[in-house]
Amino acid sequence: MNILFLGTGTSTGVPQIGCSCAVCTSPDPRNKRLRSSIYVEASGTRILLDSSPDLRQQALRENITDLDAVLYTHAHVDHIGGFDDLRAFCWRRAGGLPMYASPETMKTLRTMYGWAFESGKARTGYVRPEPHETTEPFHVGSVLATPLPVDHAAVDTCAYMLESGGRRLVYMPDVKSIPEASLELMKGADLLIIDGLRYDLHPTHMCLDESLAAIRAIEPGQAFLTHLSHNMDYRILSGRLPENVGAAYDGLRLSLP
Repeated sequence: MNILFLGTGTSTGVPQIGCSCAVCTSPDPRNKRLRSSIYVEASGTRILLDSSPDLRQQALRENITDLDAVLYTHAHVDHIGGFDDLRAFCWRRAGGLPMYASPETMKTLRTMYGWAFESGKARTGYVRPEPHETTEPFHVGSVLATPLPVDHAAVDTCAYMLESGGRRLVYMPDVKSIPEASLELMKGADLLIIDGLRYDLHPTHMCLDESLAAIRAIEPGQAFLTHLSHNMDYRILSGRLPENVGAAYDGLRLSLP
């Protein structure tokens, strides 16, 4: 299983418009953060988790040309705003592009992008979704995907556990707290990617201390923080993390052999 971080930033991205703080003006490329999303390849299956508003730029940067499915964590704009850019991944497909989301998230997608979901009106050159509303585990090719409910703001949100070749990845970019049932299923994951917005408390996202507490509870083989704000300088943050925890950055590639 190969994991590519397309973006690791919070909803504003980093640099943030109009800000001249040390991180927003940093020359360190690891402090340049597009909106959060990852691309996973496993046993020939290619999965995008969330279509951020920066999807076009991310796909061009990483030369991503094909997808087998898109998995949506929730319906906030920084996670669905690149929906129309998915058209490029439909051009070489005979059928629709499979999209998986909770019923509430799919309802928002249908509302915001109603033209794409109109029955019988799919046109060549446009996004052709194949929608799947799901709350239970499902397969994308050889990958088993399990949506795990988590608490984040007032919108229905899930983490995803992806399993392939006996390895487990948990992706949880937006979370404030984890219900016990979801936490139990995450325990012992090989790789955990988790929200690490900032140092100070936030009403709808985990701060660093909360993220580290969740990592200790889950006990993954390795963990990386994502959805980072301009409060988080990569070098300084990395120096404060335990040995098995890293700060993710755009373009970072990981592998679970």
